[in-house]
Amino acid sequence: MKLNCITVDDEPLALGLITSFVQQTPFLELRGSFGNAVDALKALHEDNIQVVFLDIQMPGLNGMELARVLQSQADKQTRIIFTTAYNQFAIEGYKVDALDYLLKPFNYEEFLRAATKALNYFERTGEHNTISAPNNQYLFVKSDYKLVRVNLDDILYIESLKDYIKIHLTTATTPITALSSLKAIEEKLPPSRFIRLHRSFIVAIDKIDSISKNAVHIASLDITVGDQYKDAFKELLSNWG
Repeated sequence: MKLNCITVDDEPLALGLITSFVQQTPFLELRGSFGNAVDALKALHEDNIQVVFLDIQMPGLNGMELARVLQSQADKQTRIIFTTAYNQFAIEGYKVDALDYLLKPFNYEEFLRAATKALNYFERTGEHNTISAPNNQYLFVKSDYKLVRVNLDDILYIESLKDYIKIHLTTATTPITALSSLKAIEEKLPPSRFIRLHRSFIVAIDKIDSISKNAVHIASLDITVGDQYKDAFKELLSNWG
């Protein structure tokens, strides 16, 4: 199990050291190293990144400003670990919900402790267990200790069972069971193709067989629309047919 991460620091020696720490950590997957926050922000928009090892004092867009940008994006599941020589930013770092705050110079043991905190966080939330494809044609989910590719065209509906989800497919009689929250997988699905109408169900819009006054019917399942999803249901009705 690996977490996608990037390193960001305007000091080449520091960037090289932190990058080397990432590369020797088995559960981290390095997806890029950047000398400024602007290039890092572009990478964060284009890739599925779980963790950013981020310097604070940088010219142009600094690390704290980048962290605030990420915090304002509700659809992002990216977490920050600050790597800085300045301890006066620690309180501000916690205000942007940073996972950890590494004070330079730090050694690999300290780095590994912070990285392990990130791994534990994503294992608790299950957010790392669903990885979306950039072309919105498929996603990967963690099932039976391996990543399984799921084509979006094959999904009938997704059912929540406490800490797990079941993905029901047109191509299989047995659903795929994965450790994830329904919210985490909802954020990976294109809203033009999938809709959540109940706290326990997401359905593929093009697989709906019929719609009644307060329910949708898909395959052999009738899903009653939950109160908090009434507006989404009304929008579905207005576009239906």
